[in-house]
Amino acid sequence: MFYGRKEELGFLEDRYKSDRGELIVLYGRRRIGKTELLREFSKDKSYVFYSCKETIDTEQLELFSKKLLKGNPLADYMKSFSAWEDAFAFIKDLQVKEKKLIIIDEFPYMVMNNSSIPSILQNLWDETLKNENLMIVLCGSSMSFIEKNILSEKNPLYGRATGIYKLNEIDVFTSALFFEHASNKDKVVRYSILGGVPHYLNQFDYKLSTEENVKKYILTKGSILYNEVEFLMKQELRETSVYYTIIEAVAMGNTKLNEIYMKTQIERAKISVYLKNLIKLNIIEKEYPVTESIKKRAKVQGGLYKLKNNYFKFYFKFVYPNISELEESDVDGVYNYMVKPYLDEYASYVFEDVCIQYMRKLNKKQLLPFRYSKIGRWWKKQIEIDVLAMDNNKNGIFGECKWKNSKMKKNELEKLKEKSSAVEESFENKYYYLFSRSGFTDELIKIAQVDNSVKLITLDDIFE
Repeated sequence: MFYGRKEELGFLEDRYKSDRGELIVLYGRRRIGKTELLREFSKDKSYVFYSCKETIDTEQLELFSKKLLKGNPLADYMKSFSAWEDAFAFIKDLQVKEKKLIIIDEFPYMVMNNSSIPSILQNLWDETLKNENLMIVLCGSSMSFIEKNILSEKNPLYGRATGIYKLNEIDVFTSALFFEHASNKDKVVRYSILGGVPHYLNQFDYKLSTEENVKKYILTKGSILYNEVEFLMKQELRETSVYYTIIEAVAMGNTKLNEIYMKTQIERAKISVYLKNLIKLNIIEKEYPVTESIKKRAKVQGGLYKLKNNYFKFYFKFVYPNISELEESDVDGVYNYMVKPYLDEYASYVFEDVCIQYMRKLNKKQLLPFRYSKIGRWWKKQIEIDVLAMDNNKNGIFGECKWKNSKMKKNELEKLKEKSSAVEESFENKYYYLFSRSGFTDELIKIAQVDNSVKLITLDDIFE
């Protein structure tokens, strides 16, 4: 089942309807849903969809030729084009009524065994193809390869692409569609485990409980998700043992650069490079207080590092530390003693991100008291604010997110107001948004009914 991706489909449709030649590079990490997106986009069109194989160059050319020649009279006596120049040049001769659409999935596999292909394509694009009524989509999962060998300034195709789209994870609202019949609480918990990677979300069986799904599809040796992190790391990175060490250190709460250095004992200069690579892969992100200036953010020592991908968070917190037991198939023991008691606390941190996504949704629909220009977390010493949204006109929204079994009380509002005064920025208008998994006390509800600056938000509101 295909869910979401309206903006991505809109981008592709817009380029397809243009009156010029289009060369699109679509890329993103493994399992993110690139192929499904392209199949959804092309399903009502005449197209050539070729998925590259990890094979020798001559066989790749033969397989690509068969796709191009399918349905053409030439296929009766011609098995393959003799050269890549001839194959790509034939694109302009494809007989279709509408725009010619050629999709080359996993393009890096084609280039890895023939480094001249980007140059061949670039020459043909400059000479003829850019003036044709066609759209070529080059797609790839190896983000480092795409960025270094296709998009970088020194490479032949640099400047030729008419569109470059990096596909990211889907949001919590789209991920919830995979579990329509689950409770809103379970939707958040499952998102905290799997994140917004469609392939991961498809692994869970909607008929099973979260516990049964985690045991069967994550903790059981041989399941797809059990080995997923290892496969992804080997595909994108060298020195995987070093990256494992760094990711584990961050997952254990070492969020400052010096803390990561002390925990791993890897050279400081090298750690920065490794972290930069993990940020490019959307595995780790560097977070700053939302009020921090761009100048301060430029400092290498500033900011906090944290795992961005939810499944990596879950894996390095619950799976990787217990891999020996799981290799011995002690699934029940690991879940009951190492996962279950801490799963709620783990989900509480992801709930903050869910609340920020909800605020972004309201901002886009203009359903907030003002349109903010910045949103994120804020902290200083021991004071933390889960959500702070602000504009340039001294308006601020301060948010508190509680993932508890008990209802949120009046004192939580009072604490939030007190914390808001610690922010250095001066605000003329302050609003307080309280997010609660378990609802609110009658006293707090009455306050919100008469005070327009206070907004109470439940899980039902978030997923409405």
